[in-house]
Amino acid sequence: MGEQPIFTTRAHVFQIDPNTKKNWMPASKQAVTVSYFYDVTRNSYRIISVDGAKVIINSTITPNMTFTKTSQKFGQWADSRANTVFGLGFSSEQQLTKFAEKFQEVKEAAKIAKDKTQEKIETSSNHSQASSVNGTDDEKASHAGPADTHLKSENDKLKIALTQSAANVKKWEIELQTLRESNARLTTALQESAASVEQWRRQFSICRDENDRLRTKIDELEEQCSEINREKEKNTQLKRRIEELEAELREKETELKDLRKQSEIIPQLMSECEYVSEKLEAAERDNQNLEDKVRSLKTDIEESKYRQRHLKVELKSFLEVLDGKIDDLHDFRRGLSKLGTDN
Repeated sequence: MGEQPIFTTRAHVFQIDPNTKKNWMPASKQAVTVSYFYDVTRNSYRIISVDGAKVIINSTITPNMTFTKTSQKFGQWADSRANTVFGLGFSSEQQLTKFAEKFQEVKEAAKIAKDKTQEKIETSSNHSQASSVNGTDDEKASHAGPADTHLKSENDKLKIALTQSAANVKKWEIELQTLRESNARLTTALQESAASVEQWRRQFSICRDENDRLRTKIDELEEQCSEINREKEKNTQLKRRIEELEAELREKETELKDLRKQSEIIPQLMSECEYVSEKLEAAERDNQNLEDKVRSLKTDIEESKYRQRHLKVELKSFLEVLDGKIDDLHDFRRGLSKLGTDN
């Protein structure tokens, strides 16, 4: 059936710097899929992560591995076969907790599988040794027939299997020793990494304090810049005012020059003013005389008007008397005409 995924999550993948064994190197540009796989055929567990076409994690879980939480969202484990340390950055603490719990579960399952495999190897080894001893006794005896031939053949096969098993045990012992040494190196690197993380935390705290101090300093400098800008604005206003005053001063100086020029002709103007004053006084005297004459003429006109009104009244009376006389004359003429007619 091959390998099957049993748990999947997403995280940012990191690997320890192989040179410094302290700094983390990002293995993915963004969060990628990280999965646990179970191989039914080999009875083994692996953590696999692929970024595009690149395999960035291929770590077989062994019982001696340990997943360590270094922060609320970051965890790591050492892989002695890959000779590296993997780190995963999660988006939440819950995802980190689930991954760590699954790691522990898979680790226990791998331990059980290893114990079962070891028991099978030991059982096979014991059977092979017993068969080998029986085969040696048979060699010392004479051949008893086809059954003994078959047993001899089986003993030879068991001897070969025992030899291969012993070689495999030796190989596994060497690989186990190598793994132990790698694990020791990785443990040392992990301890150094933890110490480096603590140092980074201290440096981060120092940098944060320094950043706060610099921000306070920046705020003070910004306030000083604001004051300087206000002073510059005041200075600009004062300069404009000074320029305006200088322009007014130049205008006043021009006016003063004009007044000085005019002051040079003041005596002539005063003479002309005296002449004009005399002329004005003479004109006033003439005007007074004319006014007296006008008043006299007005008086004469009033008297003339009064005489005209009186003459009009007298003329009217005369005309009325004349009209009466004319009427009497007409009456007299009519009387004469009547007398003449009668005669």
